[in-house]
Amino acid sequence: MSLAAYCVICCRRMGTSTPPPKSNTYWKDIRNIIKLTGSLILGSSLFLTYELLALKKSLTLDTQVVEREKMKSYICMHTVVLDKRENYGLIYQARKELHKTVRRILATSAKILRGPFADTFSTVDIEDHECAAWLLLKKSRSGDRTARLQAVQAMSEAHHWHDYQYRTIAQACDLRTRIGLARSQESDLRFFLPPPPIPALNEDSSIEEELRCLLASLPQTELDECIQYFTSLALSESSQSLAAQKGGLWCFGGNGLPYAESFGEVPSVTVEMFCLEALVKHSEIPTHCDTIEANGGLQLLQKLYQLHKDCPQVQRNIIRIIGNMALNEHLHSTIVHSGWVSLLAEALKSHHIVEASHAARTLANLDRETVREKYQDGVYVLHPQCRTSQPIKADVLFIHGLMGAAFKTWRQQDQALTEKVSGDETRYTTCWPKTWLARDCPALRIISVEYDTSPQRLESEVPDRKKVHCIQEQRTSSKTPSCWCWGQADGLGVTQHGGLLVKKMLLEASQNPEMRTV
Repeated sequence: MSLAAYCVICCRRMGTSTPPPKSNTYWKDIRNIIKLTGSLILGSSLFLTYELLALKKSLTLDTQVVEREKMKSYICMHTVVLDKRENYGLIYQARKELHKTVRRILATSAKILRGPFADTFSTVDIEDHECAAWLLLKKSRSGDRTARLQAVQAMSEAHHWHDYQYRTIAQACDLRTRIGLARSQESDLRFFLPPPPIPALNEDSSIEEELRCLLASLPQTELDECIQYFTSLALSESSQSLAAQKGGLWCFGGNGLPYAESFGEVPSVTVEMFCLEALVKHSEIPTHCDTIEANGGLQLLQKLYQLHKDCPQVQRNIIRIIGNMALNEHLHSTIVHSGWVSLLAEALKSHHIVEASHAARTLANLDRETVREKYQDGVYVLHPQCRTSQPIKADVLFIHGLMGAAFKTWRQQDQALTEKVSGDETRYTTCWPKTWLARDCPALRIISVEYDTSPQRLESEVPDRKKVHCIQEQRTSSKTPSCWCWGQADGLGVTQHGGLLVKKMLLEASQNPEMRTV
């Protein structure tokens, strides 16, 4: 109002007064008006700026709340930084602020252009490596298969994260990502949470008795003679062991004689091996796998696996059972949630070829993202055992002969004959297709097939000798031709005193409509 009144008075003076003798009076009044107007505009601008800043400050959300809530939600292991380069000096603070500024600029430009960078993690004030971990985790759940594979590969190559970041990914990743990390060659074992605690057994129970109950709960009808033989053998041996534990053999005097009791005792490891061999045969039947899972077999096998860390044969049979159960896709989530992925990932990195190959078969059956084949019991992929981007140009199939095995047949020599070179891995190997052939020809897929060829064992399983060779052929023919049907690459078979058996299997496969392409 004062400005308007002043302007009216000035205009009235200029209209009523006589023209001044000098023209500088007119410009003097204009300068006064400009000064007054400029001061008012400047004051109003400062006032509005102050109010806007105060309003913004009152409405600004504290982004550190997200960080604090995240730290509460996950188990974080605080570690001491041993790297001297990670100091918090002036350079580190300048680099940190520069990264924050660049992220804000990218986030703002992405919002304006509606780009893909505009996500929830861009507006959170977190470290650059933490932002990368969360972005990779989100990318691993993408609907694009290529993006998921790239995210898993980037996670497996990350070796500079803090311990709590690996634990965060381990708790937040899905089943598909967890299996992919387990099959990645360079993945850190901190990506996998330890198996959940297993309830302790009852005081009046034992591992042998639990295995016997699990084996007895499986259907005993409509089984072939071999499975019936293994089941009856395991149940009889476990009954002997239980009788020995509860007092041994009794005499007419009512007391257990120590000498007679020693004849009735059976080593616990032997009883467990009998039960595990029977469970391996039962796990080849899909309906029996469901029964094993429903009766707590996964937890019982895991307890037995951790109990016999110094017994590789027990651990291999257990992984064989898990690998057979992994052939059924509806059991994958149960196997993963029971904690088996962390144990298999550790076994895959073992220096023992047999143990690593058993774990590789089980993980390959679980991985439906990159592997479309399913490896039956006795079929082992020696190379590649991890995820790889290199295309397979040909398949090489190794089939052992009589009294052979999938691994020991292809050893270099017995250990006693090569004591001088046993310390040098480049000159001695326990399985040369895995060590030497895979190194010289990385584009090959090397497969080894195992089947039972012991005539004495088959005759003990099946009394009728006429069925021995039929069982041999049926067991092997159900595995070998399907190995060549997997991919479209060329196949090459390598045999060791087993050529006639392979020829007969191929002849029978050519008469089968499903295997005529072999």
